[in-house]
Amino acid sequence: MATKRYPLGIQTFSEIVKGNYFYADKTDIVYRLAHYAKFHFLSRPRRFGKSLFVSTLQAYFEGKKDLFTGLAIENLEKEWIEYPVIHFDMSQSKYFDVGMLKRALNTLLAPYEELYGLKTNTEESNSNRLTHIIEQAVRQTGKQVVVLIDEYDAPMHDSMGNDELQKNIRNIMRDFFSPLKKLESNLRFVLITGVSKFSQLSIFSELNNLKIISMKDEFSDICGITKEQLLTDFKEGIEEMAEHNGLNFEETVEQLKEHYDGYHFSPNSPDIFNPYSIINALDDKDFNSYWFSSGTPTFLIELLQNNGVDMLRLNKLWVKDSRFDAPTDKITDPIPVLYQSGYLTIKEYDKHRRLYRLSFPNEEVRQGFSESLVNL
Repeated sequence: MATKRYPLGIQTFSEIVKGNYFYADKTDIVYRLAHYAKFHFLSRPRRFGKSLFVSTLQAYFEGKKDLFTGLAIENLEKEWIEYPVIHFDMSQSKYFDVGMLKRALNTLLAPYEELYGLKTNTEESNSNRLTHIIEQAVRQTGKQVVVLIDEYDAPMHDSMGNDELQKNIRNIMRDFFSPLKKLESNLRFVLITGVSKFSQLSIFSELNNLKIISMKDEFSDICGITKEQLLTDFKEGIEEMAEHNGLNFEETVEQLKEHYDGYHFSPNSPDIFNPYSIINALDDKDFNSYWFSSGTPTFLIELLQNNGVDMLRLNKLWVKDSRFDAPTDKITDPIPVLYQSGYLTIKEYDKHRRLYRLSFPNEEVRQGFSESLVNL
């Protein structure tokens, strides 16, 4: 039996390292990103490790050196400066009306107001409240502030079918994020994550200084599991799975690759395995459908059908890089949505013509779409 546990449903870095869970070491990327730009945006599909990476960044910027013993960053970071960190996870609430959004933002802001001795005033604008928190944190600690905003687009996804609600939510969120640019001198590092690509939503119209790292080669493996990480960090689990299924080690790796590998997030990205599926497959010792089954892609399938797209021939789809920037406030082109959501991925890049060939990443997704077609 494996000596480590699988982090099923666990997205907190400290719990994973303290609890002896399997972990794909991303701390070298944490170090590189922390010394790259100041303002960043990262787009990745759901259940792909964004929240765990944000949690790892939080631990790093809070100077929790002991948590990183034995990991790659231990040999990279020499200073371990502790910064005040503000971490908002937008996926923790539902947003079916404006009132729910306002209550959610209050729930996010109030604990930091209490932490820094500020009076909570729900009549004040959220942008002013965030401004006061950042300025007070700087005054009290003498350090610049780190702001981590995870799943920023959750409110927009919940209101996708209501144009008026979408408009109101975008206005509220635009106001909420507006201090991040004017307070630049008070900020050490900002990362915003989501599924939808930043340039597709107008809520950041004032925050135009974000560096989009979603399709940069050097950060292509920021989430997910590379083959090297699978063979080293998860070797024990693969051996156990192989024995359970009467396969050898190489045969098991090949099956895992066929079912869950094949993601590419930049022109020169290494092969990336779906972390959610890998963890569940190794835990169950079975090559089942996990990531695809955990969501409901029906609206995407219907969108494809309404646009006359043959889903089973998407492996022959060539698109220009500009197509990734189609607006998502009113979805008319399903291809950017399918890519951002993880149902399509980059399989080839023609640098000369700046064209990407998109296709299903693996058998899990291909079979999932085929079955969904039959059930419609």
